[in-house]
Order: sequence, then C-alpha cells, then structure tokens
Amino acid sequence: MKKITVLGAGIMGHGAAQLFAQAGKNVSIRARRETSLEKAQELITNSFEVMVEKEMLTETEMEQALARITYTTDLLEAIRDTDFILESIPEVLEQKLDTYEIIEGEVSDKTIISSNTSTFPLKELTQRAKHPERFIITHFFNPPQLVPIVEIVKTEQTAENVVNTTYDLMKEIGKSPVVLNKEITGFIVNRVQVAMLREAFHLIEEGVATAEDIDIAMKGSMGFKWAFCGPMESQDLAGLETTQAMVGNIMKDLSNTRDVPSFLSEMVENDQHGIRTNQGFYNYDDHGEKAIHTRDDHFLDLLKLQKRKE
Repeated sequence: MKKITVLGAGIMGHGAAQLFAQAGKNVSIRARRETSLEKAQELITNSFEVMVEKEMLTETEMEQALARITYTTDLLEAIRDTDFILESIPEVLEQKLDTYEIIEGEVSDKTIISSNTSTFPLKELTQRAKHPERFIITHFFNPPQLVPIVEIVKTEQTAENVVNTTYDLMKEIGKSPVVLNKEITGFIVNRVQVAMLREAFHLIEEGVATAEDIDIAMKGSMGFKWAFCGPMESQDLAGLETTQAMVGNIMKDLSNTRDVPSFLSEMVENDQHGIRTNQGFYNYDDHGEKAIHTRDDHFLDLLKLQKRKE
C-alpha cells in the first residue's frame, strides 16, 4: 500500500489524508472545488503544527508528511495508480454509485475501494459494482486523525484478502480497527451511542437533569473510565453479579421509545443545529471554533498518553 486516494476534503476526508501521510503513505486528496482543497490544506497544516507543539511530531516529520499529500479536483488524476481508495463524499447514494462506476473503469483489479459511510449498508453501495468483492467500509470517527477506532464492515461477497489487507493498513497507520462479523445498521459505536442518547434525552424530557448535568456526569464517569477500560471489561472488574443486579433493577424503567424526542425536532426546526448556527444544547459565538480547538487539544493529550502506555 504505497498510494492512497481520499475522495472528499471535508472534516473526515482531510483528517484521513493527514493520517495516511503521517504514516508514510503518498496521498492524493480530491475535491470538486479548489476552495475545499485550500481549506483542507490549511486545516491539515494547522493540525500538524499543534502535534509538533505537543512534541508528538518533529518539524522534519511534519514537513515530510505534508510533502506526501497532493491536492486535485481531477478524479482520474487522484485515482491513477492508487492502491487504496477512501471515499468520504456526501451521503448521497446516487453520487456514491456514480463515483464508484467511474473508479471501477479506471483502477487496477487489485485496488481496494472503501467507504467511510455511516449511513448506507455495503450491499447498497455495491449494487452496481463489477467487482463487489473488493469493496469494504472503513468507518472512521471525527476527528479521524485523532480518534483511534475504525469500524471495518464487510459482506459475504467481500474477499478475505481485502478484509485482511484493510485491517493491516488500519493497524499500520496507528488505528484500532474492529471487524464486524455481520453488517448491521449503525455498526457498533453508533448503536451504543444512540442507545445512551435515548436515555439521556429521556432524562431531559422528564426533567431529571439538564443537558449540562448529563455531560458533567458522563465525563466524570463513563468518559473517564472507558478511555482505558471498555464497558465489558468494566463489568468484569465490578463483578458480574453486581452487573446482573443493576441491569435487573434499572432496565425495566429505561426508555424504550422508537421516536425522535419532540424537543430535539423542535430545536432543529428552530435552527438550533449546534455549532453551525451557534446554538444547540449550548450557545456559541464563533461557530464552535473554540470548542473544537479545546476538544482536539484534549484528544491529543489523551492520544499521547495512550501511545505512551502502549
């Protein structure tokens, strides 16, 4: 795997491109507009500079990584002689299918085509594919250059060597990949996240706690523990008889709604979209720039600690 192509220069695309380049890969990042590429280049450079400040990279390593990235609006140029393609374009199925059709007509039979989708099952993405066996999902999390997990999703058509090669590539670039044994809506992380959000939303609706209270509680408990000790291991350490009692006592009272909370729908209808509109569960005055910078700064500190522990 010498050349990587990243299609899409948004939040996920530029972060993944940075990640591959940092791991020593030659990367071609493609977007439809020059302005998108210019913004991506700025963000990648800024991110690298912060890593240098935190002594996670040297100046020389940063310069070498930046030199490995090329930017283009030409799709055919981006995929020429590539070994691995990460598609991270908007979640519009027809747009993805049309892109795959062009790709398959140009690349080598050995080129792996992956998608960063969190929306579409692989069977839908490969419905027009000539070689569905070389398609796979690699689901990164925001920001991809920092968050370790990558969910790898296959179907019964996916070739075993494609799964293995993709897994090895994710390990090579410093990720913590997991391969799902079967495809399921939301994969692992988002299913668990939505289950937790359902109960958090329920607590807000019932007036038990505010959004801020819930954030404080979770950061000081699950957020603190799960960075190094996941939920299953945590139960082993607590004792499964304790877990059994806790689950038995609480589960019957948990929310089991299948509907989006009315207050969340009202917030979206009232243009309370979060950082994009400067108002969500919290208020912002800079489209979340300070919040994102603070988040990434903390993530880098945690990542640095995790790597030192490893």
